[in-house]
This record gives sequence, C-alpha cells and structure tokens, in this order.
Amino acid sequence: VIDHGTVVIKGNKIIAVGGPELTQHYQAPNVLNVDGDIVMPGLINTHTHASMTVFRSLADDVPDRLHRYIFPLENKMVSREMVRVGANLANVEMIKGGVTTYVDMYYFEDEVAKTVDKIGLRAVLGESVIQFPVADAKNADESINYAVNFINQYKDHPRITPAFAPHAPYTNTTEHLQKIAKLSQELDVPVMIHLAETDREQEEIAKRTGGKSPVQYMADIGALNNKVIAAHAIMVDEKDIDLLKQYDVGVAHNISANTKSAKGVAPVTTMLEKGIRVGLGTDGPMSSNTLTTLNELNLVGKIHKLANKDRAAMPPITVVDMATMGSARVLHMEDKLGSLEPGKLADIIVIDTKSPNMVPMYSPYAALVYGANGANVRHTIVDGNVLMKDRKILTADENSIIKEAQDFANKVRETVVASGEVVK
Repeated sequence: VIDHGTVVIKGNKIIAVGGPELTQHYQAPNVLNVDGDIVMPGLINTHTHASMTVFRSLADDVPDRLHRYIFPLENKMVSREMVRVGANLANVEMIKGGVTTYVDMYYFEDEVAKTVDKIGLRAVLGESVIQFPVADAKNADESINYAVNFINQYKDHPRITPAFAPHAPYTNTTEHLQKIAKLSQELDVPVMIHLAETDREQEEIAKRTGGKSPVQYMADIGALNNKVIAAHAIMVDEKDIDLLKQYDVGVAHNISANTKSAKGVAPVTTMLEKGIRVGLGTDGPMSSNTLTTLNELNLVGKIHKLANKDRAAMPPITVVDMATMGSARVLHMEDKLGSLEPGKLADIIVIDTKSPNMVPMYSPYAALVYGANGANVRHTIVDGNVLMKDRKILTADENSIIKEAQDFANKVRETVVASGEVVK
C-alpha cells in the first residue's frame, strides 16, 4: 500500500509507481486526481459466458438446470445477434464493475471479439466445443474447425487472446479432447474447460474410465497441461489437487455460482497452500447473475472461513490477490497483468472510498473484501485508455446497449417464457 501514491502511464504501459514526488518528475496531458480513493490493478474475471446476460434470471432454481433448461433454451435462442447483444451488455457491466480482462466461453466467439475490440476491454475468448449440434456447428469437429479459424483471425490482436473451450470432459469424446490439447500446444493458445464441477460429470467419467475422476482422466489422456484453465474444480481429492499442481493448471474459482447451484465449495485454501494458480470468476450471468468480480470478494472471504471453520482463513489480502495477480497467474499472464508495476500493461481501476459503505477505511483490503461493491468503481482504464470516467462509459453508448438487450429480452419472453416449452 502506497499512501498518496502516483501511477504514471505512457502509451499502454505503466512506467512509474511511487509516492507524490513522481508528479514533479513527469508531465502528463491527462491527470486523474483521485485523492483518497483506492488505485489498484484491474480485476480479472477468469470464467464466464458473457453473452448469456440476455437470459439472466430465467429458471434460477430449476433442478438439473443446465440439461433441463439452459441447453434447450440455447438450442432455441442462440444466434449471432443474441451473442452480440449479450456481449455488449456484459462488456458494459464489467467495465462498470472494474473488470478489465475476462475469460469467456461461448458460441460465435468472433462476435464477442468484435464487441471487445470496439469497447476497449481485454479478453481471453474461447470458442465452445461440444459433442452435440449447437448454434454455430453441427458437431465437435466443426466446432474445432471454427475455433481454429477464430484463433488464426485473432492470434495477433493486442487485447484479445483466442482459445479453445471444450465444454467439459463428459460432453466431449476422448479423441476430441486429445485433438484440442495437441492443437493448443501447436497454436500456443489456452484451453478453458468446466472440470470437476458436477455429479453428472463425475458419474459419466467414472463409467468411461472404470472409476477415475475427471482430473485423473484428463491427465491420463494427455489433455491436462499448462494451457488449461479449469473452471470450478469443486469435486477434487488430494490426488486431483496434486495433478493440477503437477501440470501447472490454472483454476477459476466461482464461489457465488457454486453456492447458488449448491454444488459445493472448492478446496481453494488447500490449492493455494500447494502453490496452484487460483483466480476468481463469476461464471455466466445465468449461474451467478453477476459479472462483477468485485461482488465475489465478500463471498470468497466469508464462505471459506465457514467451510474451514476458521475465522482466520482466507484473509482479505489473499482474496484481493486472487482477483488480481492470482487471476493473472491463472492465465499465465502474470508478467503483463495483475499488479501496478513499471513495465506492466496499464489496466487500472479506481475505487471510490467516499461512499457511505466505504467510510471509514482503516484497511483498504478489508474495505474491498467486506465493504465494497461494483457500484464503488469510479474509473476503469484498460491498455492505457480510460474506458469509464466518474461512472460514465466513454467508449460505448450504454443506454442504447441496454435498450437493445431489453428488446431482445422481449423476444425471449415471446419465444420461450410464455410457453414454458424449454423445460422438459
């Protein structure tokens, strides 16, 4: 913590961090005077399905919701238009919540990429691969080809990292998972996957392998490596955790989605003790109903205390680290993102400390974890560009984006809500 600190940005990078004396050594055409507020690294959302914002609050407590409701809903409603409209809304929500980089898994990811490019965010975007027909592919082979084309299109983009996103071990074949692992190494891109998340996944993989866990299965088939970003990792034992460490896998911890779906609490304290790369995610806006990582901090800090029956577990500084440097480590981008240091990319947020819920502030870490919420984000800077100043988005028309999402929601109401036919 630097009291009365100064951060100097040139181009898209931080060139100096220090005390107030820096203002005497640098001249800048633009100065943000944020006296008394918290200046910190931008938050990194390590797992989401951004375009699903347009489905938020549908069938929230339906049992086996993914298979009974979400997959049938997507079969009816996913299109390029839906993905574009939902991604635009998600981008606005994340900028306003202090997320500067996000990791997305969905269909038509080239449409998501266009919205990210335009609004100025940073993102790792994974094209979904799944074994049954979906909106942008008839089968997994088509999905893989779509992903390869997308990767080749965006591999040199300064703010977008294209990726593969096989949905889960049990919704893909061994052969396709192996093919993706091989291609990811050849193309040098990440692989994001839901792993050790559900009972169904555990059961299906146990049948496929004669009793192995999803993590053990992925390791055995050669699909576990340092390209993998594993979302959830709830149902893991000691052997699984050792494998995640051995293969240098990044873990996206999604506490609000996991508790809302009653799936359990991932053993994150153990993972951190073993040196595993763990960061924070929100999951999709149908799973947690939010894309604002700042809203996750409170739950992460408290639920792990409860799960461990230890009031000292998961201290605030650890939680803030997971949302910033920890999440950068998950992406293997810790040399570029996650902290305010000279040479790193200028992805920075400013948290208002004068709102009633932030006064008084004796510890900035405790204030961020136990007191702050997304509405406290005042400024958002990505790649050296101010995307939001004093809560106003500067790179998009927020009102028109919200209006378009509301219009699309009316189509959802007319198509699936009124009839209720998507619930089997």
